[in-house]
Amino acid sequence: MGRLFGTDGIRGKAGQYPLDAPTIRRLGAALVRALRHGDEGIRFLAGRDTRESGSWIERELAVGIQSQGAELTSAGVMPTPAIAYLTPPMGYTAGVVISASHNPFEDNGIKVFSGTGEKFTERLEEQVESIVADPDVDVVSGFSRTVVEQVDYRSEYLSHLFRILQPDDRNRSVRIVVDCANGATATVAPRLFGELGFDARCIGCEPDGRNINLRSGSTAPNLLARTVVEGEYRLGIAYDGDGDRAIFVDASGHLVDGDAVMLMCAKQMKAEGRLKGNAVVATVMSNIGLENALREAGIDTVRCSVGDKYVLEEMVKRGLSLGGEQSGHVIFSEYLFTGDGMATSLNVLRTMAATGRELGDLASELTTYPQVLLNVRVERRVDLKTIPEVAAVLASVESRLAGNGRLLVRYSGTEPLLRVMLEGRDEGEIQRWGREIIDAVKEHVRSQ
Repeated sequence: MGRLFGTDGIRGKAGQYPLDAPTIRRLGAALVRALRHGDEGIRFLAGRDTRESGSWIERELAVGIQSQGAELTSAGVMPTPAIAYLTPPMGYTAGVVISASHNPFEDNGIKVFSGTGEKFTERLEEQVESIVADPDVDVVSGFSRTVVEQVDYRSEYLSHLFRILQPDDRNRSVRIVVDCANGATATVAPRLFGELGFDARCIGCEPDGRNINLRSGSTAPNLLARTVVEGEYRLGIAYDGDGDRAIFVDASGHLVDGDAVMLMCAKQMKAEGRLKGNAVVATVMSNIGLENALREAGIDTVRCSVGDKYVLEEMVKRGLSLGGEQSGHVIFSEYLFTGDGMATSLNVLRTMAATGRELGDLASELTTYPQVLLNVRVERRVDLKTIPEVAAVLASVESRLAGNGRLLVRYSGTEPLLRVMLEGRDEGEIQRWGREIIDAVKEHVRSQ
C-alpha cells in the first residue's frame, strides 16, 4: 500500500481504494488509535461537501471511529474552514472533512484537522497510515453500531465571520454575485452576505449531489463573469466545492486571482498595522509579479512548496499573518489556520471599503509575467532527471529562460498529473517551450 495522504488529505474515486468502505473504516479506527493518549474520550467533528458519496463515506468513517469507543458528530454540509474553526472551541479532539475540493463529483476525499484547527502533521499522517496498513491490527470486526449525532453549527461559524467586517464596511449599495459551485458554501454564503447587508445574487446554490463544480465555481468562472457584466454588479466571488478558496472577477469581468488578493490585502494590512513580520508567504506557483509588487510596497516575500499546509508552516515558523496561493487559498492567521474563501471575500470587501477603490483598480497594481500552466497525465512518478531525453529538454528550456522567467515542473499532490509552469516575457515562446516538455514526457516517461 502506498501513501494515503497527499498534499491535501486523502483523495480518490468514491468507492475505490483508498475510498472503499473497508479502508475508510480502518482509517476511522486508525485516527482514534493515533490520537488516543490514556483514557481520555476522543470526539470527532465531521463535515462534508455536497457530493452524493459524502453521506456513506461519513457513515463508514463513523463505524471505524465508534469501533474504538470514540464518537463522531456530524455538522452536515459545511465548508472545510468551518470545521477547522469549530473544532477547538466546541471541544472536539479532531475535525474531519469529507470533500474533494474542486474535483468532479465522482471523486471524494478526507481531510483531518487537529484539536487546534490545523491540518494533521506529516508525522501524524504517517502514524495513521502505518496503522491502516498493518494486517495484524483488527480494527472493526464484530462492530455494527453506528449512531451519528447531527448538529447545526452554522450560526457559530457565521458569527466568527461577521467580526471581519466592521459595521462601517458594510454597504447595502454594493451589489455582488456569489458563485457557490453547488458546493458546501451554498448552505451558508447566502445567509452571510444577506445578514451583512449586501445586495448579493447567489448562483451555483442548487446542489444535487452531482453538480458540484460543474461549469461553476472557482475553476470555471465564465458564468460568474458573464453574470457580473450583464447585471452591472460591482464584483463577483467564486468558491470551490469545499469553500477553502475564492477567486474574484471585477466589474468588467476580469479575473482577480489569489496573487492579486494577497497584494491588495497585504498593503491594507500593513497600513492598519496588521501585517505581522512585514512579509507574505507565497508558493512557488505565485507569479513573479507578486514578488516585485510586494517589494515595491516594502513587503518581503517568502516562498514555499505548493499546498496550503506548507504555506501555514512558513507562516507559523516566521510569525506571519498572511499567506496563500495563486489558486485562491489565502490564509489570514488572525482568523483561522487554513484557507477560508468566505473570510477572504470579507477581507477583500474590507480593503475596498477602507481604500474607497474598486476591485479592478486594486488588482491593477499587480503586473504579471505571462504564465503558462500545462498538465500531462502520468501513471507513476519518476525522477525526470534520470531520463536523459527529458532532462535535456528541461535544461534547454531553463537556459532559454535564464534571467527572464521561471520554470517549475512538479507532480500534483492530489491527482496523477505532472504539472509544468513557465513564466516569461513572451507568452508564445513559453507556450512552445512548455509543449516541448510535455511532448518529451509523453514520449519518454510513459514508456518507462
